[in-house]
Amino acid sequence: MTATLEASDGVGTILLDRPPMNALDVATQDRLRELAEEATRRDDVRAVVLYGGEKVFAAGADIKEMQAMDHTAMVVRSKALQDSFTAVARIPKPVVAAVTGYALGGGCELALCADFRIAADNARLGQPEILLGLIPGAGGTQRLARLIGPSRAKDLIFTGRHVKAEEALTIGLVDRVVPAAEVYEQAHAWAAKLAKGPALALRAAKESVDAGLETDIDTGLTIERNWFAGLFATEDRERGMRSFVEEGPGKAKFL
Repeated sequence: MTATLEASDGVGTILLDRPPMNALDVATQDRLRELAEEATRRDDVRAVVLYGGEKVFAAGADIKEMQAMDHTAMVVRSKALQDSFTAVARIPKPVVAAVTGYALGGGCELALCADFRIAADNARLGQPEILLGLIPGAGGTQRLARLIGPSRAKDLIFTGRHVKAEEALTIGLVDRVVPAAEVYEQAHAWAAKLAKGPALALRAAKESVDAGLETDIDTGLTIERNWFAGLFATEDRERGMRSFVEEGPGKAKFL
């Protein structure tokens, strides 16, 4: 298998396992879609960590495989590629990327599919597709611009340059920088904390933010309002409010 999903303490870890650099070939792309769908279905997975191992997150696509494809083949494959990454982005649970070493091209695009990114102090991120005469094709031109703004996204995409962890933190490409030995531990701890929260409310929050970013403010407010009212039908809402009234804030248990 080029990637696996293992769960513990409510956290499902999607581990890329294609040595030496976790190049994202067709088989790995398809496997990511399968695992994202599995993580979505499984009740024992309440949050997800994306991880490439201690040395590298993912250094990009399999260039030798791509070189053999002509226009017709890529017309077909590019949709499947985007669908695989979109499946990760649409996991209706908190997702954190634990980024070690290189996260380039498709690797950076995969990290962009997470809700939160924790990077090692030795991490390097970027979208170097322009150096191949291409542009990002797995969501990079869209998710990167939405995350860090169009001008900064164009800088990375136009030049193909890599950014070190500290610059990535400064421009908002990652959310936290930690020693390399602590990346997975901290990512898992973040996910485990959220895994104990109200699953439906977390799903509502994620979908409201993500869907709202794609539309105008009035439509976004409608999305928020519908989710907000809908949560009043859930057991988690009853438990949370009852605990607040009887025990004070922040003491509700949702598992």
